[in-house]
Order: sequence, then C-alpha cells, then structure tokens
Amino acid sequence: MLFRGVALLAGCFIAGQLLGETLGRLIHIDANVGGVGFAMLLLIFAQNWLERRNLLNPQLASGILFWSSMYIPVIVAMSSVQNVRVAVSSGFIALLAGVIPVLICVALVPVLAKSAQKTTL
Repeated sequence: MLFRGVALLAGCFIAGQLLGETLGRLIHIDANVGGVGFAMLLLIFAQNWLERRNLLNPQLASGILFWSSMYIPVIVAMSSVQNVRVAVSSGFIALLAGVIPVLICVALVPVLAKSAQKTTL
C-alpha cells in the first residue's frame, strides 16, 4: 500500500506543478509559483476525499502519511535554496504570492473546523 501512497503523491505533485506553472504564466513570471504547495493541498484533499468514502484503509493511510512526512522536509530543503533576493526585488508580485495563499488558508480554517466537528460527532 506504500506504492499507492506514492502514486497518490506523484499524481498530486504533477497536478500541483501544472497549477504552479499555470499561475506563473498568468502573472507573467517565468517560474513555478506555489506548485509544491498546491501539491500538498491536493494530497490533503485527496486523503480527506478517500476517508469520507471509506476507501482509505489503514495500510493506504500509513502509506500516505509516510510519504507526506517525507515530502515536507524536501519542500523545506527546496525552498531554503531559492534566491530570496530575487523574490523580494520582484516587489508586488512576490508579496501577492506570499499573502494570497496565507489568506486562503485563513479563510479555510472555519470550513475545516466545521468539517472536523461533523466527523467527531
């Protein structure tokens, strides 16, 4: 079942990269903007979707947990080597690329909290 976790992670990663590339092109930046973050969000949503439909057996859940745990340190390592000076000198676009995902996450907190309350009752 670890392999299914890898397959799900790979699918989310590819979709996230496509979204990041598309967002970069839409805001006229020749770079991937948030692709890895999109991939992580897709992985979270996919896991939630599988849980709600009772398709997430313990082995598959452990595979997803294992690979998502491996994924986060890789993200941190990748982002630590990015050129921060270039991002800051980009000005307004860099600011938007940082602020918009944070605002989306803040907006999703009540939705996720309600979802968690429904599943615990």
